[in-house]
Amino acid sequence: MKRPSWLLPPRPSTRAFIREAHRKPGYSLFDWLHGYVYAAWPYLYIGIGTGEHPLAKRARPVIALIDRLISSRARPNPPTPFPTREGGEAAPPSPRRGGAGGEVPRGGAGGEVPRGGAGGEVLRGGAGGEVLRGEVTFADTYHGKVVTLASATRLVSVNQDVDLGDLEHVIPYKLAREIVLQHPDHIAVLDCPCRVSRKEPCLPLDVCLIVGEPFASFIIEHQRKRARWISSGEAIDILRAEHERGHVHHAFFKDAMLGRFYAICNCCACCCGAMQAQRNGVPMLTASGYISRVDESLCIGCGACAEHCQFAAISVLDGHSIVDAAACMGCGVCVDLCEQDALSLVRDASKGIPLEIDVLMAKAVAHV
Repeated sequence: MKRPSWLLPPRPSTRAFIREAHRKPGYSLFDWLHGYVYAAWPYLYIGIGTGEHPLAKRARPVIALIDRLISSRARPNPPTPFPTREGGEAAPPSPRRGGAGGEVPRGGAGGEVPRGGAGGEVLRGGAGGEVLRGEVTFADTYHGKVVTLASATRLVSVNQDVDLGDLEHVIPYKLAREIVLQHPDHIAVLDCPCRVSRKEPCLPLDVCLIVGEPFASFIIEHQRKRARWISSGEAIDILRAEHERGHVHHAFFKDAMLGRFYAICNCCACCCGAMQAQRNGVPMLTASGYISRVDESLCIGCGACAEHCQFAAISVLDGHSIVDAAACMGCGVCVDLCEQDALSLVRDASKGIPLEIDVLMAKAVAHV
């Protein structure tokens, strides 16, 4: 007689997830359970979150309870730490190796340890990259950083382990701001849970990229019918194809996923749950650090950029395109779709600091 799955020993990827949980200071048992549920049942989790799943209405009281538990992280007494096998506090992270000289790049862009406000409080980021004070919100625990095609390509091309630590200056939220890449060449592609939850989704479905361990193996072992291993080159092909379709790349971070970057979402305004939340006032996305600029001498007012802008940031007036600076997230989709080369991305300090992994790694090594 076949035993129920809950009576079987934990899968190797689950054990790896537990080991990483032990190493992360302050990571609670609740955090791990939350992360396990999210990664083991992403279609149920996100289907309920987007309101598309039949259980969405019935699950509202449970969601409200979880939201209160998440918000409690802002209080002086944190949740119960994830216990070690000996029952003690979570152990500090073990050293990791990487790079030609054996060192692992660490720290902020300037090598410093990012800190919160003057009173020790942590700060939250807005959609434009600005830092705002406030209590921990859902968006603080689960958010995406808009990245250009070039930046997304670099994230799936890293060939060494990386620990950049807390990147508050790049990811302006209270929680989940770390880039810790273990085996970054381990990449899985997953059928997009947001698209799967929609009645008439955009295609193809297999566009979500899970990067590094323990996340990629966990997804492969728990989503055997909807995920597969791919190479860095295949990941780049997916990114390029989605970019050509006019879809946006987001580097995602989640508190329950060890507070780290773990995935690149490649999606659209009609399917993406985060973009839906953004439109409804939940700042789950922060800008790329760039903004689109129009060269009026080249623009013919065809409207192709306005048609394809996923953030409704472009309109056509008096024969040329106009960019709404407040709404533009600097994804770069419009730039490559413009046949007149009338659009370009330019750095905008009000939109935060770009997530450019090679630049961050170089600065971290320079300050070791």
